[in-house]
Amino acid sequence: MSDPLYQEYILELYRQPHNKTVPAEFDVRHKERNPLCSDEVEIFVKFDSAGRVTDIGFQGEGCAISQAGISLITDHAKGKPKEELKQMTTDDMLRLLGLPNISPARLGCATLGLKALQKSINNPTQK
Repeated sequence: MSDPLYQEYILELYRQPHNKTVPAEFDVRHKERNPLCSDEVEIFVKFDSAGRVTDIGFQGEGCAISQAGISLITDHAKGKPKEELKQMTTDDMLRLLGLPNISPARLGCATLGLKALQKSINNPTQK
């Protein structure tokens, strides 16, 4: 993270993460853990009849990068169809975070929220 602006942005999302809540209603949920550290998130997603995200939230703890990542992916997912979210890549996630270069050790942190979201869609655990 060479850009101080992005460093502050990530720290702010860590201090005040977006969508850190369990929605009153959700269709699927998925818990994901980074095996290289103690970061863990559980994501909750509500879809409309067309398969678009109408509500999304998460619970969990982790480092600044994982918390910023899940905040950003939950913001990004609102209103998006399942198929579009399934197609997101690691590079897409790094662009959301503003981190074009990241160490392999931190990559798992940065993509934890994306993995949780995609697994909730592909292999949902029902309420």
